[in-house]
Amino acid sequence: MTSLRRVSALLAVAVLLASCSTDQQQPSPPSASSAPRPTTSSSPVPDPAALKRFTDQKLSWGDCTSYATSEPVKKLYGDKSLDCARLTVPLDYAKPAGDTITLGLLRHKVADPGQRIGSLVLNPGGPGGSGMSAAAGQARSPGAAPLVQRFDLVGFDPRGVGASEPRIACYTGAEQDADRADDTESDMSPAGVAKQLAATKDYGAKCVARTPHGLDMLANIGTRDVVRDMDVLRAALGDEKLTYLGYSYGTELGTAYAEEYPDKVRALLLDGAVDIAQDGVESLVTQAAGFQNTFDQFGKWCVARTDCALGRKAEGVTQAFQDLLKPLVTKPVVAGGGRTLSFEDAMLGTNTALYQQSAWEFLNAGLAQIKKGSGQNLLQLADEYSGRSPDGHYDASLDVYFAVRCVDNARVTDRAVIDDAHQRMLKGAPFLTGGTPDTSELDICSTWPAPPTSRAHEPKAENLPKPLVISTTDDPATPYQSGVNLAKDLKGALLTFEGAQHTIFLQGNKCVDAAGADYLINGKLPADGTRCK
Repeated sequence: MTSLRRVSALLAVAVLLASCSTDQQQPSPPSASSAPRPTTSSSPVPDPAALKRFTDQKLSWGDCTSYATSEPVKKLYGDKSLDCARLTVPLDYAKPAGDTITLGLLRHKVADPGQRIGSLVLNPGGPGGSGMSAAAGQARSPGAAPLVQRFDLVGFDPRGVGASEPRIACYTGAEQDADRADDTESDMSPAGVAKQLAATKDYGAKCVARTPHGLDMLANIGTRDVVRDMDVLRAALGDEKLTYLGYSYGTELGTAYAEEYPDKVRALLLDGAVDIAQDGVESLVTQAAGFQNTFDQFGKWCVARTDCALGRKAEGVTQAFQDLLKPLVTKPVVAGGGRTLSFEDAMLGTNTALYQQSAWEFLNAGLAQIKKGSGQNLLQLADEYSGRSPDGHYDASLDVYFAVRCVDNARVTDRAVIDDAHQRMLKGAPFLTGGTPDTSELDICSTWPAPPTSRAHEPKAENLPKPLVISTTDDPATPYQSGVNLAKDLKGALLTFEGAQHTIFLQGNKCVDAAGADYLINGKLPADGTRCK
């Protein structure tokens, strides 16, 4: 079984684009923010009259524990200040009288109704991230205190995700483990390449067979459909206009909503912005360079330490990293619990740690462990990105990632285009060079059973209230210029954060948090050129 994360050169970076907050002692679960390509709908906006039974529905709020998909999430949802509900939406908006599905919702209500402005809808990104879990966590954030005094904080699990029903299901936990442990892609013989292509077809076939509603669900899982769900949610919450907070891929959702429903927007705060004018190939090349930049920042931080696992010379860090990881292709190291650390998971764990500078200590310790024949830290990081709990259960976030990515992007089947992109990616990010030859193999989406439903485009949203875009100078996944471009395209304001991480709002920076809260509550944008450190 070939690796789904390296079955195509074009997936070498894309699958790593998740927003993650990791603590040195105990890395916390990622909020899965990635950045597949921005889209515009390939079908007309549904007739509001045909959706009236959905937009007029009354939500039945109650205890959240039954919505939890794992024990840690159950503990998080046990907070009595939270309540949950289900939102019914059409499976296919072209057939609103047909089959329906449900989305899980979580709400932290305003304590004083007299202070309430409305709802603040949150999406943490992905695709595949749980908005319910994100909202439950953010409600506790000190920086969110001004917001929860004025808004009901509402997180939703997009279609196919978490508590939403049905969930996307492709690989079993055992199949996921086997896939991640397999580094046999180095067989680039005709037979080996044929095996890889067969694996991509097998993966898509399993997604169809194991997901309720099968192909219909996969055909209606993309950004086009989630944006329409968001408008049904807005109406069901009783809000005339949407106040929205989106991180990373969530900025794509916010932008797409603004394009489709500009007259229904109150405020948009977009953090870790996707440059939606780039096509999929150019995005990956740009993002690869972003990861290299952040890896270089990690290297400078590391070599200043006496315990740096990659030596004491900044110019030698990339080579030292490759020398350390490449042997894992043929000789993985033990990682506890009967599992080993593959080259693939070592690379995945490393990139996961690059999302937050607070994780660099843990990463350095993990690289030092490899020298001693142990892969515990990096496997833990890779598990958290992959959505694997200690009992071997996966949360299906990666399955959703691929399902959405494949309908949000035009298919790339020209091997020459793939090969050129791969070469440019590695030129811009040499630390990503793997243990397999550079190849032009096709990716999962080239054989995906459902056709694309959206296309890349330059965003346009006329008469839109000015949004606030936050961009971080050394963001690995959504490079700084992406935020600059999005703010310009949407005629919004840009707030710059000087740091090396992915997303920043409500993560403890008082300058950013105050500016964001002032915008969401009062509609006041920061002055042009505002920078926070």
